[in-house]
Amino acid sequence: MRIGNAVGAVAGALADTLTKSGIGATADFARRRLTGDYRLDEFGLDEHLLESVILPALRPLSELWFRIQVDGIENIPESGAALIVANHAGVVPLDGLMLQLAVHDRHPGQRALRLLAADLVFELPILGELARKAGHTHACAAHAEQLLRTGALTGVFPEGFKGVGKPYSERYKLQRFGRGGFVSAAVRTGVPIIPCSIVGSEEIYPKLADIKPLARLLSLPYFPVTPLFPHLGVLGCIPLPSKWYIEFGESLSTGVYGPETAYDPMIMFEVTDRVRSTIQQMLYTRLTERRGPLTGGLARRGFRPPLLST
Repeated sequence: MRIGNAVGAVAGALADTLTKSGIGATADFARRRLTGDYRLDEFGLDEHLLESVILPALRPLSELWFRIQVDGIENIPESGAALIVANHAGVVPLDGLMLQLAVHDRHPGQRALRLLAADLVFELPILGELARKAGHTHACAAHAEQLLRTGALTGVFPEGFKGVGKPYSERYKLQRFGRGGFVSAAVRTGVPIIPCSIVGSEEIYPKLADIKPLARLLSLPYFPVTPLFPHLGVLGCIPLPSKWYIEFGESLSTGVYGPETAYDPMIMFEVTDRVRSTIQQMLYTRLTERRGPLTGGLARRGFRPPLLST
């Protein structure tokens, strides 16, 4: 019953959004698209499409379905480059979209977050092109450094598919952060690193199993089995309405390191591990405060986070 009501609320909000846009706004949008009255940057960011279509389409999901609470937005600078590093989860990486929307809507400067995404995202039909127009680009050190040097607020999920596709039994346990390429890019450009924890994304598609033969056949990193998918078909693709918390921690300065230290693997490992441990602790702290995955709210008793692992 709760899910049915939430689906109705999201559908109603989408209808209201379309209605409020009005015929005039729709005509103006069509005119600008047809006449080419919009700009793309070197990575393909289309701010007009992002502001007019992509973000408005995500708001009902964020506000009514996941009911996202954002804390620590003041830790994101008003201007200039910074690197947001977050945990990754949920089988389908909706956390990236919700993070981008949260930064835009909750930050006083409505900053655009440029996400570094896996190559697979850009190989998907339609979705790949939309990702580029939303300002995202390939997750590599060169692109990260290029974005940061232009003053862009950049986001990265170092766990990659290891995090987003991990089983439900390992929820909120951070996977390895790769080789620390994101830290090297931040050190070379001298920008701060902002740790970010996202609680709630683990519960939208609880992954119970992985059908590996199907994953190989479809060239996917995994083929998930959840409580609703694949046996409910399309209905199984509806995410569960978990309560989300997105928290931005205090920034970690990279100014104490010289650009030359970006090539020292030991120093980069130490900084990477520090960022990872900070995010892990933020996750465990939030988990001790929430009552449950669907309702959130007051602290629930008996939760004891596992020991931090490196």
